Amino acid sequence: MSIVRFLVLFTIAMSGIGLAPAQATIRAGNVGVPIATCVRPATPGLDAGTLLRTPSGFDCTTPQRAFGPGDYWVISQNLQLDSNGQRLGVRVASVWQTRMTLYALYADGVRAKIVTDARGATRNLQLGAIIENALPDRPVTLTRLLWHVEGSAAVRGIVLAPTVATERESAASNIVMAAIYAAFGGMCLALLLYNLGLAHALRHPFLPYYCAMMAGMLIYAFSSSGALAWVMPEVSNNDRLRLNYVLLAMTGVAATLFLRHFFEAGVIPRWLARGTDIASVALAVPTLAVVLLAPWQFRAFDLAYATGFALLICTAIPMMVCAWLKRSQFLWLFVIAWTAPIGLAVLRIGHGLNLVGYNFWIDNSTIVSMVFEALLSSLAIAYRILLITRERDAAKAQEIAARMLADADPLTGLMNRRSFLREAIGRADAQQLLLLDIDHFKRVNDTIGHDGGDEVLRLVARALRTGLRPSSLLARIGGEEFAIVTPLTDAIDPEELLATLRASRMPFDLTVTASIGMARGTLAREADWKTLYCAADLALFEAKRSGRDRSRDASNAAPRGRAAA
Repeated sequence: MSIVRFLVLFTIAMSGIGLAPAQATIRAGNVGVPIATCVRPATPGLDAGTLLRTPSGFDCTTPQRAFGPGDYWVISQNLQLDSNGQRLGVRVASVWQTRMTLYALYADGVRAKIVTDARGATRNLQLGAIIENALPDRPVTLTRLLWHVEGSAAVRGIVLAPTVATERESAASNIVMAAIYAAFGGMCLALLLYNLGLAHALRHPFLPYYCAMMAGMLIYAFSSSGALAWVMPEVSNNDRLRLNYVLLAMTGVAATLFLRHFFEAGVIPRWLARGTDIASVALAVPTLAVVLLAPWQFRAFDLAYATGFALLICTAIPMMVCAWLKRSQFLWLFVIAWTAPIGLAVLRIGHGLNLVGYNFWIDNSTIVSMVFEALLSSLAIAYRILLITRERDAAKAQEIAARMLADADPLTGLMNRRSFLREAIGRADAQQLLLLDIDHFKRVNDTIGHDGGDEVLRLVARALRTGLRPSSLLARIGGEEFAIVTPLTDAIDPEELLATLRASRMPFDLTVTASIGMARGTLAREADWKTLYCAADLALFEAKRSGRDRSRDASNAAPRGRAAA
């Protein structure tokens, strides 16, 4: 068998081409006629011929998993099954065993024998982890089956859920299971790739754990379904079971860590986070023991494994309580997405603790529950990311607002000295610098008060904006001092600025004038700014010394000290 066969079956299932009649009910997994069995421990001297002729000493009431590990004979009821022209196969659920010999007795007294070791079990594995042994194609009634099982761990059973199915029933089961597993695998792969991209872009802590959970589920479905056996038929079935323990434990731990990090910061207290770590260790230890030591003390390790899973599930209850107490906005998503997985996980743990009997869908409940969880969690993650995006947008807007406040003069709304220098220094082309200082501003404050003086500053800033070029920079760099930098190609006439200022209406019809100093040069470096500023400042002094309400060019200014306004 190969992966090609798996894909072919899946293609047939998806295209609606069935191997069974359309009106037939197709069951998955344990198809065929159920077989009732009785068990007898294997003791020296017993042989198949004797037991088939005189089937005595068998226990038909004690549950198989109550017998404990060892070698056993398992006999079926009286069957009387006819093939009706179809080849029959005996199907049993995959369990831990070293070797299984199947004897089939026919009405004509012929006895068929089929020997299957752990690797042979892999080669006969069907989708749904069902071992199927094909019986000889004989047109004679099948009357009884007898199994000799060696090295049985008897954790779930010795011969678990046996049935006799036709080739058509077996093929139909494989088609249905191929559709189920392939659909689940495709969904897991799509969600894995999608969330890997989100994890790389957003780097939120819950996303890597969700990706680990999806990866674990994807590989677990591939192994537990039996598809792994079709790709690697030489792998021992017991080793495949070991891998299932590891993958399921890894998925459970990753799911718990995902839930722990899914809520807002501060929702899950430190003691609960530590509790999930303890539960994870309680699951990891028996998992490691199964991998390294099984079948030695397999029953004890399996019980510890189920207990560890139970502890892991129990951590979900205080998580929900803490989320409710903290008024988490994600609690409803948690409840909707994880109710089915937790409920079905409880059933599976109950089966592991021998509280619930075997059922094919309970045994595959992890796949079923994770279908619901994956779909609903993808919606939950999308909602969570929507809120994260909103939070980041709000934070970015606050950052921009804070930066604008840090770079702006709070009174006039113009650039402050820091932001002005940051934008101005570095301009390589020749620039024009205008320094404007309001004349006798102290008199303005004394006349109309400081509030009136603040209004004058705002009106002056508004008047200066009207004369700006698109390439110009305007800032308030001192109390009543303003600076303008503009390229010489867009040079500003200072007299036009003064005229605009004179025409501006001021509080109480107050006349406000200003003096302007102008200089030209480059601003490639900070040293250039200092040179240009000193030149413009000297020109401003000359404008004030000459009577104010006028402008002066640095090229005509004399080297003097700065006059007071």
